[in-house]
This record gives sequence, structure tokens and C-alpha cells, in this order.
Amino acid sequence: MAAKAKKKVGKKAPAKKAAPKISAKKSVKKAAARAPVKKAAAKKAPAKIAPAKKAKASGKLRLSLMCGNYEIVRPLKEGAVDVKGIDLVIGGYPGGRAIHDHVAAGQGCDINEYNGGHYVVQKAHGRADITAIPVFLHRRFRHGFIYINTSKGITKPSDLAGRRVACRSIGAAAAYWMRGHLDEHGASHKSITWVIQDPDDASEGAPPSTKIEVLPKGKLVEDMILTGEVDAIISPDVNAAQAQGDPRIARLWPDYKAVEVDYFKRTGFFPIMHVTTVPTEIVAKYPWVVESLTNAFEESKQLARRYVANPRNVPLAFLHTYREEEAKLLGPDPWEFGLSDLNKRNYDTLVGFVHDQVLDTPRPKLEDLFAKEAFELKLPLPVKYPFQYGF
Repeated sequence: MAAKAKKKVGKKAPAKKAAPKISAKKSVKKAAARAPVKKAAAKKAPAKIAPAKKAKASGKLRLSLMCGNYEIVRPLKEGAVDVKGIDLVIGGYPGGRAIHDHVAAGQGCDINEYNGGHYVVQKAHGRADITAIPVFLHRRFRHGFIYINTSKGITKPSDLAGRRVACRSIGAAAAYWMRGHLDEHGASHKSITWVIQDPDDASEGAPPSTKIEVLPKGKLVEDMILTGEVDAIISPDVNAAQAQGDPRIARLWPDYKAVEVDYFKRTGFFPIMHVTTVPTEIVAKYPWVVESLTNAFEESKQLARRYVANPRNVPLAFLHTYREEEAKLLGPDPWEFGLSDLNKRNYDTLVGFVHDQVLDTPRPKLEDLFAKEAFELKLPLPVKYPFQYGF
């Protein structure tokens, strides 16, 4: 299925001319050979919607974008941000899980949001057609996403050592962070049997020290935690049963926010989940795209943060109070882009988790993962849309 795209042009009324479709038969064998993915995932992936090329009309480089529909990218998608030297075509968003399968199969857009852990796995396995820029569109604290079956006598993290813990797949970015958190609190991921329903690159290439049990087709880990067939589950999403008050499931850390605040105070990390990738050949030919894209995403984020800070725009009674509390704890911009020392340590921690948990290759270095130009960006990034009061 070919994805559709709408062209955005500056701040004027956008032209609704569809991006040219590329045949779904276009081969992605080279990408697949570098980093094999499940056949099922590859079949669902759409053909790449807009190849990079010079746009004759504007003289700009024409690139397509696929990422989540987040507030911090809405201004960019809607054309409120001018991307210097680039004619940006907005591709469709296939959803939080499917987007990563598309990129893994080499069938996304030119610019893609991508699972930061899976990216490390593919680069370690030799994938060379994409490289990352320091735009981190998804972050999340993860202590609150580890759930236990309440009948198992689990009262502390170390009780999970030697147990059976479920997760949809080994390779979710969130899963790497949560296994790392369990390691820190006395439940080594190597002692745990990981019960998964969806095999992926990470599980299929994991060393024997990571114990993995693959479920029969049709078996769901979300059901198993409720029936007690597993002792716990780690999930990238909020568990619906727990949120709705099912007594059979509870968070490992009931006061998870306090645990996450303590983690931030100790490490400074608001954990990075996803990176943003661009074609390696485009960076080689047009190295200025790294700065142009990073600044454009930064401008979009600044506009979004200014908008959502206004209590008139968001239907939350204590929005401003919460925003002040968060800023006091996390600083003025917890969604910082660029390879600052903090972001380097943050993402390198994820790299370390990936290497320890599923790789038998040398640990990738940040220089192997990000475009050279990413390290040359002047920080802090320019502030074009400063925060405004008066609401």
C-alpha cells in the first residue's frame, strides 16, 4: 500500500498536490540484507513515498517525512516552520508500532522517526543506508510501565529475579530501559525468562545469555499477566486492565512517579526512546541538511511548547501549576535536541542496554550512529520562538 503525502509550503495555504507514488515493487533487498526483519512486517510496509531529489519548481531539496503526530511536530507538519533549503513533503503516520517496521524494512520516508534501540541493533548488524540526526521526538520515564500479577507475592523489584516476565517484543526501546531499571534494582535481565509474542531482529539475534520464550501464535502477553501465566509484564504503553482497576494487576512501583523523580535527580536522564534518521547518501551529498532539519524541528518544538503552555489552549485546570513544577524539576527544555553532553550520556545509556541485552558485536559508538555534522552543531540551538507569558 503506497502512503499518501500532502505538500506543505511555508505559512501560505498549502498546495494539496499529492507526492508522486513509487511502485510497491521497488526492491528493498539491500536494506533487508543488512538488517533482516520479519516477513510479515515487510509485507505491511508501504513503498517509499517520496525519493529525495531536487524540486524543479523551488530549487530546494525535496524530502519526505514520517513521524508521530506529536504536538512538537505539528507546526512543522502544518507548514508554520520554514525548513531552510528543503521542500518538505509530509507522509502518513502508520501508528506507533508499525512505523518502526516500515523504517526497519527500508520502506519509510526520507526522514523517519525510529525506535532508538532497534536503530542500534541494525547499525551493529551493518545497516549503512540511514544515519541519525539529534532530534529525539519521543522520551518517557519507564519505571511506571512495569506491572506485576498481584497473586505472586512480589513486593520489590528483586523479587522478579529468576521469574517469567512478558513483553510483546524484546526490541521495543522502552523494553531496553525497563530491563536496565530491573538490573539496577536487583533483578538481572539475564536471570529472567522473557516471554514474548512478537519475535524481531533483537530476539532472533540475541545471545544465549538472554533467555527468551516465544509464545504460540495468537497468545497475548496482556492476557497472561492477568491469568498468572507470567509473573510480570513490561509494556511500552499504559496497561488498560491496570488503569481500569483490575485487581489482578498492579504496578511494580506503586509510587512510580517518586521513583522516576529520584532517577532523574540521580542521572539527569529523561530517557530517550526514538531517534530521527535520514538517508546516509543525502547527508554525504548535502551535509547542510543535518543543521537545517535539526533547527526546523527545534523551531517546531518551540512553537508547540509556547502554545500548550497557555491555559486557554489546553483543557486542564492546573496546567500552569503543573508546568511550573515540571520546569523546576526537569529544567526549561526536557525535550532538548542536539548532542549536548547530557543527551550523549542519555542515548549512550540506551546503547549500552542494547549491547548488553541483545548484541554479540562490539558496542557501537555514538560516532557510528550519528552523522558527523551532528557533532558540529553549535549548541544551544537557536531560540526563534521564546516562551511568552500574558495568558
